[in-house]
Amino acid sequence: MSKMIMPNRQSGARHLLLLGCFGVLMALALDTVAQSTNKPVLMGKHWVAMTGKPLGATAGASIFQQGGNAVDAAAAMLGATATMWDTLGWGGETQALIYNPNTGKVIGINALGVAPTGATAEFFRDKGMLYPPEYGPLAAVTPGTPGGLMVMVAEYGKLSLAEVLAPAIEMAHGYAIEQSQADNMERRRDIIQRWPSSSKVFLPHLDPDHPDQRAAPRAGEVFKQADLAATLEKLVATEAEALAVGKDRKQAIYAAYERFYKGDIAAQLVAATRAAGGLITMDDLANWEVKLEQPVTTNYRGVDVYKLTTWTQGPVLLQALNILEGFDLKSMGYNTTRYIHTLYQAMNLAFADRDFYYGDPYFPPAEPLAGLLSKDYAAQRRKLIKADGMIENLKPGDPYAFQNGSNPFERLRQQWTPVPPVAEASGIDGFQQTNVMDHDEGFKAGTTSIQAADAEGWVVSVTPSGGWIPAFIAGATGVGLSQRMQSFVLDEKLNPYNVVAPGKRPRVTLTPSLALKDGKPLLAFSVQGGDTQDQNLLQFLLNMQEWGMNVQQAADGRGNILSYQMQSSFGAHQAQPGRLQVTDQVATYTREQLTAMGYDVELVERTYNPTTAIWFDFENGTMQGGASDQGDDYGIAW
Repeated sequence: MSKMIMPNRQSGARHLLLLGCFGVLMALALDTVAQSTNKPVLMGKHWVAMTGKPLGATAGASIFQQGGNAVDAAAAMLGATATMWDTLGWGGETQALIYNPNTGKVIGINALGVAPTGATAEFFRDKGMLYPPEYGPLAAVTPGTPGGLMVMVAEYGKLSLAEVLAPAIEMAHGYAIEQSQADNMERRRDIIQRWPSSSKVFLPHLDPDHPDQRAAPRAGEVFKQADLAATLEKLVATEAEALAVGKDRKQAIYAAYERFYKGDIAAQLVAATRAAGGLITMDDLANWEVKLEQPVTTNYRGVDVYKLTTWTQGPVLLQALNILEGFDLKSMGYNTTRYIHTLYQAMNLAFADRDFYYGDPYFPPAEPLAGLLSKDYAAQRRKLIKADGMIENLKPGDPYAFQNGSNPFERLRQQWTPVPPVAEASGIDGFQQTNVMDHDEGFKAGTTSIQAADAEGWVVSVTPSGGWIPAFIAGATGVGLSQRMQSFVLDEKLNPYNVVAPGKRPRVTLTPSLALKDGKPLLAFSVQGGDTQDQNLLQFLLNMQEWGMNVQQAADGRGNILSYQMQSSFGAHQAQPGRLQVTDQVATYTREQLTAMGYDVELVERTYNPTTAIWFDFENGTMQGGASDQGDDYGIAW
């Protein structure tokens, strides 16, 4: 029989003292988590508008003041930021999630362009490329943002296209340009000068006789885009003509849509692009269409999280949540060694699947989505996480076993490596056309993010992108084309679902997010930043759900970590397994422990994390907005 040992008074006192110290430490830890912020929480009763630029948020606010709903406001912010070249242009792509309060459903907006006629792996290999190029006419998929904006307004908005586009049109006629984009134009002038149509817009002071003189506009200068203004005004004029002959609001907006993709604007765009060596045809534009989709979802501790499907990286967040749901994260403590290690490994198990299985769901074979999002599959992947070190020989899993199927690419999966091998190509001199972005710049390539919500219950989250500087502007249209072709691969060994083909969508990093609780909107959140996006959105959600931060603290994410283990979706598509960036909020002891476990730990002042978000206060029936103070992210509420 075992003997029970009763504590004496001295050991009991020690026990109480230890409990008290633990309580103090936990309180200090919670104080560290609940940090002060440089921006206040935005409080709104009627509406909230959040985006990447102050002028963009102002455009959204003006639409709300005119009686528009959150969809109208989001579209106005999209048009304004595209006109500002806020790392996107009008020829880029738009991804959105919309909560419709009339149906209680979330709708996905797929306004991603497709590879044009002639865009095959063989075509690019014959040009000596390892991947499609980073910029220029050959980097362009068909424009998606104009169509996405018009479909959103036609299907779910209240206002006319003329009202929604008014801020963008006014800005195209001239607005005071901010420092970041003015300097970006100057920094990329050598590339921009290859195309007269782009030089005309971005380099108004270019003087061949004085090559050392600044060619781009200066901060505060009135930046004008007459050709873009004329194109947007054509859309508004077409809408007005349709209304004048008895068409209703929706039909009139679709008349403008037809003009852009099948009429004179399309003809101008195609002629200019093909004259510069691009591939886009009239049929490519006419056959392209915006897809209204059912998003994918998972439930994490009572919260339903919604993402777009495998043509984005969005399901990564859902997969990571499924894996993390099996851990007691709170017991680990915020940003402890165990917590960071678990978070890093869960993310990278999901990203390994992204790098191999994600692609255009409209092209066969179908991605194994049911298996990827299976809770049982997550449980299997969770077992790979070791307590004392990183996962060795990390590979994508086999989700087909969890949807009663067999993997058509099992041989390729077994051969897959975290760091991609050199893809086959006939030469290397033309690779990436001088490689505009280095690995870190490409990995964190920014865009903007848009969140909007109103008192009627409409909620919108958008992550648009494409057509960033140095953009090829398609002649007199003023439309800067996308550079999204570079996110394809040419070799099926890297990702058999994402090999370039005419009519196919590249798998993009862009990933808006919505969360519902008990069927009601809880959060709208998204972030710019290439392959870092779902890392930061995952941590944003955990910051609120697990660590009790408010929406502004979570958006700031000053304690967020950043992994570089996944394959970059840009440039040379490389990966850096084990590389981990942390801030000084991670203790020295923890950094040393992570290093001993095999991580390549970098201490940085701030990890890249420009998040915008709206949180819905169920108790008071109000809305709260948060915007990172990293960059120009901004919001307005009323």
